[in-house]
Amino acid sequence: MADYVLAWSDALLDLQDLLSGNPDPIYVVGGAVRDALLGRAIKDVDIAVAQGGIKLARRIANHYGGAFFALDADRDVGRALIDTVDGRLSIDAAGFRGDSLESDLRDRDFTINAMAVDLRGDLNAIIDPTGGALDALAKLLRRCNADAIARDPIRALRGVRLSTQFGLRIEHETLEDIRAHAPNLLDTSIERVRDELFKLLALPKTGTALRVADHLGMLMLIFPELITLHGLQQDAKHAYDAWGHTLAVVNHLGEILATISPKRTDTTAAQFNLGMIVVGLDRFRARLQDHFTQMGADDRPHFSIVMLAALLHDVGKGMVTPERDEQEHLRFRDHDRVGAAVAAERVAALHLSKAEQDRVVLLVRHHMNPTLWLDDLTPLAIHRFWRLLGAGGIDLIMLILADYLGAFGMAYDQDRWLMAVEHAQTLLAAYFEEYDRLVEPPTLINGSDLMQALGLAPGPMVGSLLDQIREAQVSGEVVTAEDALALARTYAANPNG
Repeated sequence: MADYVLAWSDALLDLQDLLSGNPDPIYVVGGAVRDALLGRAIKDVDIAVAQGGIKLARRIANHYGGAFFALDADRDVGRALIDTVDGRLSIDAAGFRGDSLESDLRDRDFTINAMAVDLRGDLNAIIDPTGGALDALAKLLRRCNADAIARDPIRALRGVRLSTQFGLRIEHETLEDIRAHAPNLLDTSIERVRDELFKLLALPKTGTALRVADHLGMLMLIFPELITLHGLQQDAKHAYDAWGHTLAVVNHLGEILATISPKRTDTTAAQFNLGMIVVGLDRFRARLQDHFTQMGADDRPHFSIVMLAALLHDVGKGMVTPERDEQEHLRFRDHDRVGAAVAAERVAALHLSKAEQDRVVLLVRHHMNPTLWLDDLTPLAIHRFWRLLGAGGIDLIMLILADYLGAFGMAYDQDRWLMAVEHAQTLLAAYFEEYDRLVEPPTLINGSDLMQALGLAPGPMVGSLLDQIREAQVSGEVVTAEDALALARTYAANPNG
């Protein structure tokens, strides 16, 4: 046991007060100890007890008026979700994995996750049988024991994520084990692979982690089609091959989202391209934050779904035959459509929710949408963009901006970038500030009214007429119900005119 200075949150200190009188030992273990040692924010807390994990989690939830879940009755694991001044805190309580705390810690994945403190005692006294504190301070990732990764291959992907997340060098034998057992990654359940993948996608340096996972052979097990992008040359104006471009897009998307996030600092937007994001989009910053931080199924943040779409956005390029256009530019025609079909298979295999699957496929399918590059962004073009994409248009705007930066590297055209950001501003202003005028004008006449007035039977004509009326409202040609009916009569009489 060693003494350090750990940065515990007020929520943890309150929890200590609540449980200080417990008759049996209660330990905070794993990532929360690591984060307190490194001075990082604590969002998840694991508690280990000799027995009664579910009972303890229920007690904590009841005390704070939070939610309780019995996660695993066989392993005596319960979860309490409580709201704190720093946000929602997830607390998992479980019985020891072995017959003692030490055996529990030695049976964990990496030494930095195998530390504990006694919640009833000194929170600066780390119980550390594998030397995790020294490894954490030395920025070293080391497995707890010789068969830690062999017994659970998901730890290979977790090792990549942890090394990137905390800036750790992977110890030699640990790296060799990761290499050796990475091919067995899919021996674990796809849900565990998916959850670890999404933790990786949520990292500030996602592209770096993906590059390492790719180098170690894990990424291609999850997304085998991505291998076709390696070495796939693009047009001469592109700075990278198709795979390098993909990683660059992921990185740029992460930078753009960081620029509009609450974590933005004075240096975040020091580059011209990101500085223009601040200038152009800051008035929407709070609403964009709400959009990208909303939580989906299994507490997946929405922005990680968009990052997955960025990873897959060009997957179709390796499945179509490149062609030269009239200007001798290399084109991958239909790669967006082909890629969307591939993406649909992959997100279904990951068992994402239907809404998450639909969003990824939508973004891959429409990432070539030209609206940001139009010389004249008319009200009708704005309306059609949002009519096609709905709320997914918010995600697509950010993906298209990242796609542009990922194509040219530092050689991007500043004037063209400014135009794209200005168009992004115009589109977002329409969605957030003029929704009823430009996105979804009020209904002047409905389908039943049209059928009755024009003697139409139900069918595609009715929907087409309603679309014509809506677009005429946006352009200012239709203001009243009488205008709408007159337009419908004219169009119905000559639908091909």
